[in-house]
Amino acid sequence: MTLHRLPLADGWTLRPDGPVPLALPAGGLAATVPGCVHTDLLAAGLIDDPYLDDNENRLGWIGRTDWTYRTTFQRSAVEASRAGLCADLCFDGLDTVATVTLNGTELGRTANQHRSYRFPVEHLLREGANTLEIRFTAPYAYAEALRERLGDRPGAYAEPYAFIRKMACNFGWDWGPTLVTSGIWRPAALETWTGPRIAGVRLLGDVDPEGVPRLTATLTVDRRGVRGDGGASGGGGERGGGGERGDRAGTLAGHVEVAGERHAFTVTADGTTATLVVPVPGAERWWPHSHGEQPLYAVEVRLGDHAWQGRTGFRTVALEREAFRIAVNDEPVFVRGVNWIPDDCFPSRITRRHLSDRLDEAVAAGVNLVRVWGGGLYESDDFYELADEKGLLVWQDFLFACAAYPEEQPLYDEVAAEARENVARLAPHPSLVLWCGNNENLEGHADWGWAKELGDRTWGYGYYHELLPAICAELDPTRPYWPGSPYSGSPELPPNAPESGTVHLWDVWNRVDYRHYADHAHRFVAEFGFQGPPAYATLRRAISGPLAPDAPYVRHHQKAEDGDAKLLRGLGDHIPQPGGRGPDSFDDWHWLTQLNQARAVAFGIRHFRSQTPYCMGSVVWQLNDCWPVVSWSALDGDGRRKPLWYALRSVYADRLAVLGDATLHLVNDAAEPWDGTLHLTRHALDGTVLAEERLPVTTPARGVTRVPLPPSVATPTDPARELLVVRLGGLRTVEFYAEDPAVDLPPARWTATVTPRADDPAAYEVRVTAHTLLRDLALFPDRLDPAARVDEMLVTLLPGETTLFHVTGAPLADPDALTRKPVLRCVNDGVRDRLDGG
Repeated sequence: MTLHRLPLADGWTLRPDGPVPLALPAGGLAATVPGCVHTDLLAAGLIDDPYLDDNENRLGWIGRTDWTYRTTFQRSAVEASRAGLCADLCFDGLDTVATVTLNGTELGRTANQHRSYRFPVEHLLREGANTLEIRFTAPYAYAEALRERLGDRPGAYAEPYAFIRKMACNFGWDWGPTLVTSGIWRPAALETWTGPRIAGVRLLGDVDPEGVPRLTATLTVDRRGVRGDGGASGGGGERGGGGERGDRAGTLAGHVEVAGERHAFTVTADGTTATLVVPVPGAERWWPHSHGEQPLYAVEVRLGDHAWQGRTGFRTVALEREAFRIAVNDEPVFVRGVNWIPDDCFPSRITRRHLSDRLDEAVAAGVNLVRVWGGGLYESDDFYELADEKGLLVWQDFLFACAAYPEEQPLYDEVAAEARENVARLAPHPSLVLWCGNNENLEGHADWGWAKELGDRTWGYGYYHELLPAICAELDPTRPYWPGSPYSGSPELPPNAPESGTVHLWDVWNRVDYRHYADHAHRFVAEFGFQGPPAYATLRRAISGPLAPDAPYVRHHQKAEDGDAKLLRGLGDHIPQPGGRGPDSFDDWHWLTQLNQARAVAFGIRHFRSQTPYCMGSVVWQLNDCWPVVSWSALDGDGRRKPLWYALRSVYADRLAVLGDATLHLVNDAAEPWDGTLHLTRHALDGTVLAEERLPVTTPARGVTRVPLPPSVATPTDPARELLVVRLGGLRTVEFYAEDPAVDLPPARWTATVTPRADDPAAYEVRVTAHTLLRDLALFPDRLDPAARVDEMLVTLLPGETTLFHVTGAPLADPDALTRKPVLRCVNDGVRDRLDGG
């Protein structure tokens, strides 16, 4: 028979096992599966939204409470009477420490959010109603008890996340709240079948030495339902339950179909696995979107009446280790990357559409790689399928971050189980190009004093250098493995050295000015970033009180150590402010700190890209947020673009001009040469042309041309009153000879008009014509309506130049407000106030 899957999504109730500080219904609270305790309490109106104000502070008890989920489901008389029917209870994700019972009999226990479980239950099912209970032990109780037994380990935060296989950032991070969850966070179901069952399929799509695409398919079979006479018997299980039972006699036959071709295979009478390697000569190669197309091919594996269906693509991946240069299909890729964190503290709320929108924003910003960070999750199948479709490379961390992790039991076996399952699950995805052992743990041991504190206690070395590479070599030899980031390629080398491997650059945010990004040439920058507040509408939704940098609720949404001071440090070196005192109002603070974030990250990327091919990647911390917070993200917790997003789109474009040390670096990451006449014009701030140069240039595809600036444009007569405009083809770049506070910026003068679009009542064109130099012109329509957005930002205009902004998403009560502060801003719009002493 065909396998039948009965979703167990309805009829669940939830109750605490012990006293709690609120009143719950006597029969238990209605629960949603998938979900978690927090989302159920929130849906019932029993707790306030933890993302608003400081409500988070009053919810710590949830992670210190045991909880029980309960439901009943029906088994029909027909099923109950069918001989040889096999049945498993299947849980795609349990968060985290749980005891599962059916009709009063314990099926098993779990202690890992990052893996799935299934339990054989045909011997326990009853005709009619069956009662299923899942009792979750408080995460804190489990983790703290294990910490007590194994001995404490150093980490970035005083929380026990290293002692439980659970999303680490649940316990709070420097951008995230402390919301320690429990619950059935991924789907649950009852599966029934007779005959052989396809227990798992692992697909590897690559290219053979002759250049022919090939598919390697490994099938695992559950033979519990197979007897030598073709009948069936029950029992067994893959995880969390007993061993196999029944007669294993009989050869099984099936086929794999890909690209319209069928390929037969057999599973021997005494076997449970089969591997088939087949050429797929008609398949086209998969590429990142920055380099080509993304052809994907359906794959069906059939065994008897049971079919498994999936999809894959074909490409090669290689890693040049010292240079940390990733090549796809033998072509080196300059990585224009972003780091990804869980997009919600409650991941059951994340839909495929939600993920698609976030990844679309990455593609639109020129991003070609997303690093799934080790303090979060192995993301859903939707995430990797969407990355396949959109041509986004994926760097996948194993789930270890910012702590020394014990290697003792029961953790070691749990790590092995989750790694094996997720390597097999994610292997079909051509977007996945790198497995990475951990985030910052090698650096912590080498440079943060962990080694001395640990003594002879384990800290994760065996995971990163032994267990995980062995699993990857066995299950996925088509992709490179890298022990951690930062890492220089050898345990004997400093992990964060710039000469080889990957680096994380956090001295800029923590200690020094962002121009220090240019102090070194790095091989590959896997983390760097600078903070900025979320969009106005996002912050306004999250904060019920006054909006001011020092307001208590605003401060609560800043989790970084000394974050407020770091936001302001250096503003005066880069952005003019009245009297040099810092921003005078919330509006100025909000605008200028967002602008400084965009400038800092853009400066770093320009430098890194100018070093191509010595440097072959930058991965910005971070693309997204999980809640409304002041953070390093380009998209805030409500998905709104910050000025940083627009800056990324500019500096992650295929073609870029970077000025440094009287040399212009023309970076061409396109597939075609970049030919044309380079226009270099030195202007006075009033637009007067002071010097001009015209140079024919050719930059090869995926290459860099370095052009020494002619003296007439390299050296200004007066750096405070001059600027340089670079034009090549459709690219226009404006460079100043001095930092803004040293530039004699004029009071801003412009003419702005708003024209509603006739075909869309929620769309407007805002035309701005500069009468003076306008530095980094920006428009913030979300201040008028939370749904409004704009297509462009951070535009510098010379006198007489015009730009056009397109505002969409919402009809506005006062469209003319699009032409006034605080909606329309530029760096020098406050110069008059400064000159007048205002």
